[in-house]
Amino acid sequence: MQFLTPKQESVLKFIESYQLKNGASPTIREMREHFKVSSDNSILKHVKALEEKKYIKKDDTPRGIKILDSVKERLTSENIKLPLLGYVPAGGPVLTEEYIDSWYDVGPDIAKKKDGFFLLKVTGDSMIDAGIYSGDIVVVDSKKEPRSRDIVVALVDNMNTIKRYINEHGKAYLHAENASYSDIYPEEDLQIQGVVTALLRYY
Repeated sequence: MQFLTPKQESVLKFIESYQLKNGASPTIREMREHFKVSSDNSILKHVKALEEKKYIKKDDTPRGIKILDSVKERLTSENIKLPLLGYVPAGGPVLTEEYIDSWYDVGPDIAKKKDGFFLLKVTGDSMIDAGIYSGDIVVVDSKKEPRSRDIVVALVDNMNTIKRYINEHGKAYLHAENASYSDIYPEEDLQIQGVVTALLRYY
């Protein structure tokens, strides 16, 4: 492999991250927009250099850059990629750019399958007595049937929250694991959008 200039390396890293997120290569236009340049020629120059230096292989189609070996290894490993959602709309998780902040690799001990799972970042301190702190990332199974006392992601009166689900004597409400917070009784609507099954914490 030949030496890369800083700009060539940044283009290669963008191609790699795009492939990991989308399973396909970016178009020249998408690369141009990402790097905020007005001409295709500057991007084409770097792509051609990467091809000549054997870092990429391509054909003449718009997304013609072949999947990188480094991406293939990660996509075929036991790990799976789960989306970190910024917000969970009514009806459950929606996997579109509008809602996905980023993707995370998780091992089979966290989630054995991709379908139905998503991640959500915790804000606030309402669940600290359950060991869940602001900045933590919870793993959520949207297919799991919630049981009373499960920790859940819920949409209550159009507001997303992470709380303990209580359903007793035919009355459902949400309980915070912090004595400073009151229980939440829905005024109009309560939707359980998934059950929290694991927690990720990064230092």
